[in-house]
Amino acid sequence: MDNVLFAFGITLIAGLATGIGSFLAFFTKKTNTKFLSVSLGFSAGVMIYVSMVDIFAKAKDSLELVLGETKGSWITVISFFAGMLLIGLIDTFIPSSENPHEMHAVEDMNQASLANKDDLYRMGIFTALAIAIHNFPEGLATFTAALKDPSLGIAIAVAIAIHNIPEGIAVSVPIYYATGSRKKAFCYSFLSGLSEPLGAIVGYILLSTLFNDITFGVVFAAVAGIMIYISLDELLPAAEKYGEHHLSIYGVVAGMLVMAVSLLLFI
Repeated sequence: MDNVLFAFGITLIAGLATGIGSFLAFFTKKTNTKFLSVSLGFSAGVMIYVSMVDIFAKAKDSLELVLGETKGSWITVISFFAGMLLIGLIDTFIPSSENPHEMHAVEDMNQASLANKDDLYRMGIFTALAIAIHNFPEGLATFTAALKDPSLGIAIAVAIAIHNIPEGIAVSVPIYYATGSRKKAFCYSFLSGLSEPLGAIVGYILLSTLFNDITFGVVFAAVAGIMIYISLDELLPAAEKYGEHHLSIYGVVAGMLVMAVSLLLFI
């Protein structure tokens, strides 16, 4: 039970990082986009490395133990790409709206008069909904990893939290422009992050009722696919848009290095 509470707790913290984005949007005159670029690249590096080196390997070992080397390997690969397909379908039918230009919008709150407030409000609501749906599988991934390996869960939670900060900004800025209410903008941003702990709850129900080596292997392989897709489709493109190309790459390498060292320390 302690492991379950810990896994749920760090998933909750990662999800509510959208609230940090709201605070930055309201109280920061100018966002350091270069630092954000490195941070997003760092998150991508952590998630890519840990997915391919650790999570995928553990899923494969678990499935091969029960199903044998050949069948276990095939199921691992199929589950990995099934995870990618799942998050890809979500991304296709409910595209997220995360515009890096919104990072600079907080420098001039008078820009609200240049756009239709109803359109801004609608954009903020749909952005919150899209982010909430995208965050659901992220919550499942964080919770599952933390349940199996707490140190691994912490690393993933930190990466997800960094990723959620600009998402919080993307939700809160248009709603604040439209309504003039910091409270309302913060609430929508905050609520969009709650889908991550909801994903953790679903993960707990799934694993507690159906948990065995096969279930674990399939879910873990799918989680690896989800994390790789998020890194390639969201984190890396956003890192490049916010800063310079090489800054995002430096962040990726640093994230991989930190993750590699942390895994070695817990061997």
